Amino acid sequence: MDREQKKAALEAILFTMGNAVEAERMAAALEIPVEELHELMAELTEYYQNDNRGIMISRLGDKYQMCTKVTHYETLIKLCHVPEKHVLTDTLLETLSIIAYKQPVTRMEIESIRGVRCDYAINTLIDYHLVCELGRLDAPGRPILFGTTDDFLRSFGVSSLEELPIISTEKVEEFREEAEAVIGV
Repeated sequence: MDREQKKAALEAILFTMGNAVEAERMAAALEIPVEELHELMAELTEYYQNDNRGIMISRLGDKYQMCTKVTHYETLIKLCHVPEKHVLTDTLLETLSIIAYKQPVTRMEIESIRGVRCDYAINTLIDYHLVCELGRLDAPGRPILFGTTDDFLRSFGVSSLEELPIISTEKVEEFREEAEAVIGV
């Protein structure tokens, strides 16, 4: 590996690790002496300082870390205050409504109602903080029980689950007939 390839490898290490990495560890990974590593890191540090870049390399004792330059903190703070918008697809809404009305509910119960696997939908709803694990069912395999969160209530403008709309028995029967017609029962 030539000098530029070694510096590129060090950039990759620092970027991937995120936290400060010991010089000895990086030298071992590149199979070079620690003294050479310090020389390469000095070159990289200078490169990031001179090119007016958004990141820099900090030396913390015998460790190095890639981090943001202080001059860009204000921009990062603005970005962090921009709320994320989550898109709820039909699949996510269907899964969420099953969880909201049937909670606490297991993945298997959700899948039996939907008729398809729902791992992705449940995991996405957990990532969106609309659904959480409530515990485990006291049954063989101890399946996870899912329920809605306070963020779910806030997002849908209700203060409790009792405020969710009630589905009439006629509507439920109509939904059942439509589902049976689709699957050919």
